[in-house]
Amino acid sequence: MSPPVLDPKIFDAYAAQYDAALQQGLSVSGETKDYFARGRITWLTQVLAQMGEEPQSVLDFGCGTGTSARLFRETLPLAEILGVDVSAGSLEVGRQLHGHLRIRFSSLTEYQPEPRFHLAFCNGVFHHIPLPERPGAVNFIIRSLRPGGLFAFWENNPWNPGTRLVMRRIPFDRDAIPLSALQALHLLRAGGFQTVRTDFLFIFPRILKCFRGLEPLLSRLPLGAQYQILCRKPAA
Repeated sequence: MSPPVLDPKIFDAYAAQYDAALQQGLSVSGETKDYFARGRITWLTQVLAQMGEEPQSVLDFGCGTGTSARLFRETLPLAEILGVDVSAGSLEVGRQLHGHLRIRFSSLTEYQPEPRFHLAFCNGVFHHIPLPERPGAVNFIIRSLRPGGLFAFWENNPWNPGTRLVMRRIPFDRDAIPLSALQALHLLRAGGFQTVRTDFLFIFPRILKCFRGLEPLLSRLPLGAQYQILCRKPAA
């Protein structure tokens, strides 16, 4: 099966100014891209630790300019990380900023899926994939995982009004088609994954940060600006 169809021109055009374009939307929350990026990786690695999982290889699907890859290197120092993306411009920025012995970047069309990764990760990728191509993207990822491997699927929560406002303010997100956690669960299960857990994060903006200590207690409620579905490829 061929890789999912995405238009690289959209992201090539923003490769050098990606952070600025993203911050144009995130500014309404009072936070920066790094706050959310680090929050996602911290949450995921804490969940993995609770499960006794120590992934030695990570596929960053739709890696963009490599921010998540850098954070994975900090939290999983022994893991090999491969970032794949359709945007050659974004990949080149990623190599320049985050290239490392344990971090590699590859074009999505050059990478051939093989079942070797312990963990796959994506963030805000599927709302850019055309609806008919989304099952193929799930298949692309599950074929890249070892039996029993995990997939951390992060997406924007369309039930959160703040999320919709942010997406309208980001140039490359305005025409995206968001998917709810229920839609994503159906998509992932139809693609062969077994659901482990669903969490909603980033409930309170910076102006209400005094309440952020409550977020772990509220993570099962569909309130946060983003959600993570952690799922597993069957072991056999």
